[in-house]
Amino acid sequence: MAETLPPAAWTRRADLAALIAALGPGQARYVGGAVRDTLLGLAVKDVDIATPLLPDAVIARLKAAGIRAVPTGIAHGTITAALPDGPVEITTLRRDVSTDGRHATVAFASDWREDAARRDFTINALYAEPDSGLIHDWFGGLTDLAARRVRFIGDARERIREDHLRILRYFRFQARFGSQPADHEAEQACADLAATLKGLSRERVGGEMLNLLGLPDPAPTVARMARLGVLAQVLPEGDPAALARLVAEEARQQAAPDALRRLAALLPPDPPLAEAVASRFRLSSAQKKRLATAAARNGEPGDPRALAYWLGRDGACDRLLLAGASIAPLAGREIPVFPLKGGAIVARGIGAGPMVARILQTVEAQWVAEGFPDAARVKELLDQAIAEVG
Repeated sequence: MAETLPPAAWTRRADLAALIAALGPGQARYVGGAVRDTLLGLAVKDVDIATPLLPDAVIARLKAAGIRAVPTGIAHGTITAALPDGPVEITTLRRDVSTDGRHATVAFASDWREDAARRDFTINALYAEPDSGLIHDWFGGLTDLAARRVRFIGDARERIREDHLRILRYFRFQARFGSQPADHEAEQACADLAATLKGLSRERVGGEMLNLLGLPDPAPTVARMARLGVLAQVLPEGDPAALARLVAEEARQQAAPDALRRLAALLPPDPPLAEAVASRFRLSSAQKKRLATAAARNGEPGDPRALAYWLGRDGACDRLLLAGASIAPLAGREIPVFPLKGGAIVARGIGAGPMVARILQTVEAQWVAEGFPDAARVKELLDQAIAEVG
């Protein structure tokens, strides 16, 4: 008996039904993650549609139906339908003309199986008809999904040579869906071709690594990447054992997974190195700063509330969890606001300039050290600081 897509909230979207109707009978199938995750009973974030219609025809049909079409990736056949309940990507069936491991030149196709054959893993090459829910599976994806097996379509080495990033995608999918033992052919191909990762843009590598590290428990997978020589190609500084300790600590304290904190755990406590890795992965300035702050850990983290004041909540949680210290003192607490301003010091007869800043810093440091006392104590601290400078 043919397998069908089980009922799900997203399949009952009225705006999605209008989109399918606009494309026409037999001209659309759900594909990829939405199908895969629905079969696994997981929440669906993004809906993708495949169609034999050419991009211009897709745009014309959406326009006729009053649906706004955005040519987000028209060179590769992708049009985004801006729908009330969320955007939906519509991509024309394709076949690869040439690949170099980083970029692919594609041609539009009309054969569903040909489109499926160019995808990476069998569990991502499942197509479902919108009306009947009938699932089309040419490469054993349903069997692999039932076994939680991540397997390349066809020859694993050929798939990796088409796009080297598929090595990291394999490990990410293995961490999210995979069971043990892992597919031997896939892992051997990843190990043999690991050096090809050096030819990829660092931004793509960084993004894929953060996606992996943000999963519930990536530690066993990262350890396997190290054993296979893959981790050394993208993060030679990485320490999988340190990552495993952090993941265990997060679980013990019921802290939400955090990819950037886990990247910090993989790195030694060396702020310049952390900044170099952040630059290598093309992270944002805020991410670079947080990674360097976590790398500045040195011994016991100290009072949690003081840490949160100086470093912010994320920075404090990073330091505490990396040290195996409790984050409970931060739960439900607002970070205090220092009640003293420079104007109050000038009003006491101190001329504006470096001396005001120095007194502010002195009083602030003592205020934090004493656990954020009230305004009366702040006045006493200010009196002491002014007396000390004469």
